[in-house]
Amino acid sequence: MTSRRFRILSQGFLRILTVVATVLPLAAQSSYVIAAKQTTDIGALAAKYHLSIVKSWQSATNSLLSATSASPLAATELFQLRSEPGVIAVDSNTQTTAPETDPSSTSRADLNNIGDIISNQHSWATYYGSEVWNSYLHQPSANLIEVNTAISTFGAGSGTVAVIDTGVDTNHAGLRGALVPGYDFTRNRPDTVSELFDVSPEVAAVLQQSTVEILDSSLIVPILAQSTVEILDQSTVEILDGQGLPGDFGHGTMVAGLIHLVAPQAKIMPLKAFNSNGTAELVDVVSAIYYAVDHGANVINMSFGYSTPSTVLANAIAYAQNHNVIMVSSSGNQGRQALVFPAGYGLVEGVGSTSLIDQRSTFSNWGQTTDTSAPGEGLITFFPGNHYAAVWGTSFSTALVSGAAALARGIDPVLKPLSFQNALKQGVLVDLGMGPSRLDLVPSLTYLLLHP
Repeated sequence: MTSRRFRILSQGFLRILTVVATVLPLAAQSSYVIAAKQTTDIGALAAKYHLSIVKSWQSATNSLLSATSASPLAATELFQLRSEPGVIAVDSNTQTTAPETDPSSTSRADLNNIGDIISNQHSWATYYGSEVWNSYLHQPSANLIEVNTAISTFGAGSGTVAVIDTGVDTNHAGLRGALVPGYDFTRNRPDTVSELFDVSPEVAAVLQQSTVEILDSSLIVPILAQSTVEILDQSTVEILDGQGLPGDFGHGTMVAGLIHLVAPQAKIMPLKAFNSNGTAELVDVVSAIYYAVDHGANVINMSFGYSTPSTVLANAIAYAQNHNVIMVSSSGNQGRQALVFPAGYGLVEGVGSTSLIDQRSTFSNWGQTTDTSAPGEGLITFFPGNHYAAVWGTSFSTALVSGAAALARGIDPVLKPLSFQNALKQGVLVDLGMGPSRLDLVPSLTYLLLHP
């Protein structure tokens, strides 16, 4: 630790981890997701099976809707519903659960190293039109994956990365000029993607009223979560102390900040499918995938995972891949060999977390759905209200790989997912079960130049 005096805030823990969902069997649910052709008479279908339509979404080719029934449909009724003309798939409208409520989550913040990470860079720099903290710009993980060398050699990225998450603080100074319009699927409107809409106006005002005075002795580092250290100034913490924040608040902004670090000239599309408490319905996640494809995203960051497969989700993944979209997803934070989805689907790049000495993070899952890895411990990134945070978890490793995909798009605008997967194999070998290599931008991008 540095000589600075850090105050540890013990109340209002903000638990930000990789979103890993629990999928319940279909028979146990009375809420369903139905994918159908656009010509399907949804009203007649709902009347026949006594369903109430709750939410619907139209992609360029299909209809997607959530519907409830007073009681779970019997197996024979489900079979008949799936067999109806125009029906593509039917699944339980599963609610994902953020891992802060999951005792199996093992990701933890480490205050012992946070002082070293931020000790030598207490100044600001201009980064592609935005003022950012040097501790963000020159952090150890960025040096390890060779961000600066990659950008100076191969360019700063291109295209659009869709971030399916809790939203993004659209006014964060570090993201100035980097965002394109997105959508809030939790509220069914396009203008509430900022995470600050998830807190009261009073709390939002507190977060926005001041930024960290890096050279001020009032700098504090309060623990806000198992895997997040939020860096705030003294006055902000004193005002927030005791009020608390939603359980997953800031997750999307933190993911977006790391994508921007790696690919500062790529655009970021915030797609809010998760509530600030870390929950999301399958219909919103799948709708966000279709939206991303239909609105021009060529990379999709999915810092979440399901423990069982879903036909509706698999169809959305296939839709994106048919449009040549690169998809990146986290492997999870349970510290075990695990099969998770969408990382488990073919050509979705599943990402695990490594330490700064190229060992598997103790919390990172590994196995057949971990296709690659990236640093996921003590990363410095943006936090709502022009603040910063240090984060641990495979969600944030995933963001680095999504940034790499945007850099790769700068070299080859029509890059195919398989080619990107092959390029990632040129990185640094780490523990078995963590994929062929850890992300290293320079050899991977060099490979793309030599193997167009």
